[in-house]
Amino acid sequence: MSSSVVVIGGTSGIGREFARVRAERGDEVVITGRDAHRTDTAGKEIGARGLALDLARPKGIADALSDVGRVDHLVLAAISRDENRVSAYDIDAAVHLVTLKLVGYTEVVHTLRSRLHDDSAIVLFGGQAKERPYPGATTVATVNAGVTGLVHSLAVELAPVRVNAIHPGVVGDSPHWRAKPEEVLAGLRARTPTGRLATVADVVDAVDFLLRNGSVNAVGLSVDGGWLLG
Repeated sequence: MSSSVVVIGGTSGIGREFARVRAERGDEVVITGRDAHRTDTAGKEIGARGLALDLARPKGIADALSDVGRVDHLVLAAISRDENRVSAYDIDAAVHLVTLKLVGYTEVVHTLRSRLHDDSAIVLFGGQAKERPYPGATTVATVNAGVTGLVHSLAVELAPVRVNAIHPGVVGDSPHWRAKPEEVLAGLRARTPTGRLATVADVVDAVDFLLRNGSVNAVGLSVDGGWLLG
């Protein structure tokens, strides 16, 4: 039986690959992105329907999703790269990321609440910066830690709808990390117990697991090859 899947942030990276896999499986998939043309193009390329939506402007989310029907699986994969330090704090950049990932994510769930059902499942994207911050991760680490609190709150409020989070580490074949020098990636692999970096396919598979396993709820799943132990 096919499912109805909504991927917020499905025009590139892991979100796009997850949407492609589910569309290829025969599911009815909706993806969103900030730019209408890019989103429509990406949707046609992977067999999904594209909708323009900007999480950083949460008051427009309800209108953007107004004609989305029943939702079996909701994946909130949209992220924004942010380089912010206390020593040179960019308030606008910080407010943008906090709004996008915490207010925006929550408003999507609020908007689609009536279209979820008892067997629906939601996955939010966080990240391992919450456990291992780096210089410039002031806002990223804080927001990803906030995702944990949001997951717990939603799991209680939306029950029996299941809500989980995925926290990828370094995803070696993602567009962001592929652009890094090989010596940087080699150093990260050396500090990873599995001896390999997570792949986009690994993260897609983990998201799929969280959506389909009916007993996994309010969990933050790390996909990092044990990198935090290195």
